[in-house]
Amino acid sequence: MKQILLILAFTLTFINIGAQTSYVGFIDTNPIELLTTIYSDGDARAIYCYTNFDEPIVITGNFKNGKLTLFETNNNKKTASLQFDNFNSKSNKLEGAWTDLKTKKELKIIINKSFDIEHGDSVEWLGREIIQGVSLDNKYFKLIVSKTKNNYYAKVNGVKIVEKKTDKLLQQINLDCQLLGLNNISIDDYNFDGIMDFSVFEASYAGPNTSSLYFLYDDKTNKYIESGFSGVSLEFNSHLKRIFERNQCCAGASVTTAEYKVVENNMVLIKKHCFKWDEKKHALVERKIKDCQ
Repeated sequence: MKQILLILAFTLTFINIGAQTSYVGFIDTNPIELLTTIYSDGDARAIYCYTNFDEPIVITGNFKNGKLTLFETNNNKKTASLQFDNFNSKSNKLEGAWTDLKTKKELKIIINKSFDIEHGDSVEWLGREIIQGVSLDNKYFKLIVSKTKNNYYAKVNGVKIVEKKTDKLLQQINLDCQLLGLNNISIDDYNFDGIMDFSVFEASYAGPNTSSLYFLYDDKTNKYIESGFSGVSLEFNSHLKRIFERNQCCAGASVTTAEYKVVENNMVLIKKHCFKWDEKKHALVERKIKDCQ
């Protein structure tokens, strides 16, 4: 990002993500980009990112009575606000103010609409890019998002890994994932080797079940490679160096759990359990694995 980059993405669930709009403009004399979405109840989520650091900062706020207000926080204390008194996602131009809440210093925001992330059977557009709310020490991420006539909703068909400050493209990976907006990408040490990796949200299923794609850093090539890790709603415990899986179905009446260790970048099953709902005990009771298959 050779310009100062400001991305605000107030993210709905995948099904309700149809109101995102991208803008370009300025905070004072600093160039910015802006991507907005607002929940139906007025709740707002955002990313705030400065060019000199390319470090995305997640900010939150609300939309009420035509006014959009967002807050930057540090240690749970609000430090700055971005406010648009007459916010309308259909407007081609918006004006607002950035305010330092301690010094009360205020800078003018002027932005113009760049594009909408539209959904629908007849809508088609390709290759729009959305910054994500997490980054690594010297890298940040941009989703590549497209909408084809074969899908009602836009989908993620790639991710760019970009060097901070220089905007040098380090790697691009093709994907086919559901769009969450802000939260498609997470970072963690997925193979417990002391080096941070990243994952991309892939899909949601019945109930709380989700899947993600996990990419491990290869220090020999300085690239990220797909791990092949698979499972439902995986959780990674760096203290125990274990991966835990929980697969739920039938409105929670059947639950399968599993524990894995990582050996040479492969998931190795340690143990697996099956639990079924018992009407008499009103609780999940462990059964044989075959009962959950």
